[in-house]
Order: sequence, then C-alpha cells, then structure tokens
Amino acid sequence: MEFSILDAVILFICAYLLLTVANLNNRIKDMQTTLKQITKQAITPDHPINNELKQLLKEGADVKAVKRARELLGFSLLEAKQYIDKLKSEI
Repeated sequence: MEFSILDAVILFICAYLLLTVANLNNRIKDMQTTLKQITKQAITPDHPINNELKQLLKEGADVKAVKRARELLGFSLLEAKQYIDKLKSEI
C-alpha cells in the first residue's frame, strides 16, 4: 500500500484539527472553572419579588408562588417551578 503526498497532507490536516479541537476543549473547561469561581464570589442582590414568593411558600401556597413567578418574571412553567423549588430550599 502506497501513501501519496495527498494522503500525507490529509493525515497532517486531520492530526492538526484534532489537536486544535482538544486544545479548544481544554480552554473551554478552564473558562468554565473560572466562571464558576467568579460566580461563587459574586454577591448579587436578592430579586425584590423573592420576598413575596417566599411568603407564599411559607403559607403553603406553592402553586400560587409558581403562578406569580410566571407572571412577574416571564418564566415558563418548568422554569418557574425550578425557581420556586430553589427558593423553597433556601427557606
């Protein structure tokens, strides 16, 4: 089996692309780690609506809290449920 110059060039290009993609994946992982660290350090103020939603949760009105989150924050049903579940875990 003979290898032509074209085969060698194609092999070189494939190896180069593979190494480049691996390098980019490593850079993305590093950036994600950095972003997680920054997020942990960032202090963000509590959304003003959270007090109202937490009060509804304390009263046992989970469904009303989800509905209110959808109305005020524009969430889908799933997003609102996840948001309320997170707030509930903070109480």
